[in-house]
Amino acid sequence: MVKVLVEQLIKDNNLEIIIDSQIGLKKIIECESICRPGMEITGFLDYYNPKRVLLIGTKESSYLTKIGEKIAKERLKKILDLNPPVIVYTINVTLPSYLLEMAKEKDICVVKSYMGTQATSSKLYAYLQERLAPRLSIHGTLLDIYGLGVLIMGHSGIGKSETALDLIKRGHQLIGDDLVEIFEKEPGNLIGEAPELLKRYIEIRGIGILDVVHMFGAGAYRPRKNVKLVVELEDWNKDSSYDRLGLENESIKFFETSITKMVIPVLPGRNVALLIESAAIKEKLKIYMNQNDARSFVDAVNKKARGDE
Repeated sequence: MVKVLVEQLIKDNNLEIIIDSQIGLKKIIECESICRPGMEITGFLDYYNPKRVLLIGTKESSYLTKIGEKIAKERLKKILDLNPPVIVYTINVTLPSYLLEMAKEKDICVVKSYMGTQATSSKLYAYLQERLAPRLSIHGTLLDIYGLGVLIMGHSGIGKSETALDLIKRGHQLIGDDLVEIFEKEPGNLIGEAPELLKRYIEIRGIGILDVVHMFGAGAYRPRKNVKLVVELEDWNKDSSYDRLGLENESIKFFETSITKMVIPVLPGRNVALLIESAAIKEKLKIYMNQNDARSFVDAVNKKARGDE
């Protein structure tokens, strides 16, 4: 199960801890949605999900003031008894002292955002949606080539990392080498990044581990990229039938998103980096300009054969 700790939410979103708790910091957030307790503060808890982050904004704070401390404490106790993972309030809100005391008793962290209520809600939702999305770990190398996220796959030893190093020297950017994590932000939008431990590093057999930022500068690396193309490297097989025109549209599916897959045979003397650059340009033309050179060529040949010129 994908999960986020409260302490990670605080760190990644620059939230200030108001009520600290070592138990509270280790609580798990499993739900991407944010709860602004409107109906819940009125006492209606039938549809309340205690796994959500509890966000108190201007409206909620104003309502608590109007109903008075006694009623507010009774209703808030029912909410906090269900153990929400964390309470977040925004820059334009002052929380009553009794709420802070109740949260402390329940080992629930209370944190402050330095943004308004709507901005905080949107930011936390986007963050949790991304962090809690299911992920696939793919053995491959991901690069940004001419602005297109290209995932290079193939069996171990085929030359993925060496090819990636050549592409980085040509000015392209590394996202992840050896192991790439892919998640679907929404259908049609695949995001790829390296695991935290592997960010910026590339492994070259016979040389070892290299930090591409130290070698080539900050422009050689970017933390993530939309994955738009898969290039699979395979050993040349003279008995295999390879697509020579580019009319065969092979694809690969991750989650609910299908993207183009091209197979490039590896043979001594072939400039694989140049071929992958060409594949990226071809796919970029197809995606953004609806340009298919192979189809245009075949149409021209058929026109010539029919004598339509």
